[in-house]
Parts: sequence; structure tokens; C-alpha cells
Amino acid sequence: MKAKEIRELIDFISGSGLEEVNIETEEFKISVKRSPDQQVVAAAPAATPAPVAAPLPAAAPAATPAAEAAPAASDDGNYETITAPMIGTFYRASKPGAAPFISVGDSISVGTKLCILEAMKTMNEIESEVSGTIVKVLVDDASPVDFGKPLFLVDPS
Repeated sequence: MKAKEIRELIDFISGSGLEEVNIETEEFKISVKRSPDQQVVAAAPAATPAPVAAPLPAAAPAATPAAEAAPAASDDGNYETITAPMIGTFYRASKPGAAPFISVGDSISVGTKLCILEAMKTMNEIESEVSGTIVKVLVDDASPVDFGKPLFLVDPS
């Protein structure tokens, strides 16, 4: 299951009013539980016996499906911010010592591989949902990131 699909599932469950949902396949197991004062999601590969819980942000009424591409606060207001679609460890390259997927000044288009977010020993490739030029990488390699944390600044022009 890709990060975008997980995000859409969480958004759907948040809007449905369900208290608990469990989904299990051969590849993964997802358990989503929500309490009145806090939302919590736990996901694990099927081979992992114990899921890890992580808090979800409160659902914003103006949330858009393209949560990864939100306007950034910049001097000229023309930049877009690509944010983390999930909690994990941010990696700029596929392995240590390898060239990063993208660097400042690189042109990207929709679907360009930007980075990897490792969550529960699963490497999730994060792809761009916007086109433009990378202006700034906002996170250090091998740093932990939370859902919604800004990762890249993009000039869409």
C-alpha cells in the first residue's frame, strides 16, 4: 500500500465517524483506532507481530487531497512546499553513499521520485505531486519527520 493510499484511507475514516477499523492482507496489516480526544493509527507489515502507534493530526476542515503540495510562506509567495505524507525517517538517496534522488536546482515533474520515508522497516518512495524546480531541501538526511513536516521547497514556474 502506497503512502497516498494510506493517507486517503485515514482521511476517509476520519470523516466517517468510525471508532475502529482493521485491514489485513498478505502484505500488510493496518489498524486505525480513534478516541474522542485524539486519533491514533497503527500499521505494520504482516510479518511484524506488534504494530507501532503514531498520533495523527486533527482533521482540518480545509484539508485538500493533495496535502503534499501546500503553499509555502516565502518572500514572494510563489513557492510550494512538499510535506511528509507520513511519519518516518527521511532519506535523500536509496542507500548510504548513493547520489540523492534530487538536489537543489533540479527540475521535477509529477511522479518524480523525491526521497524515501522509512516507516517500520518499510521503505516508502515519495513521489512529487507538483512540477517545478527544487529551491531548498528542508530536512537533513536520516532525520525523523512527522506527518505534514515540510520536506522540499519548489518553485512551480
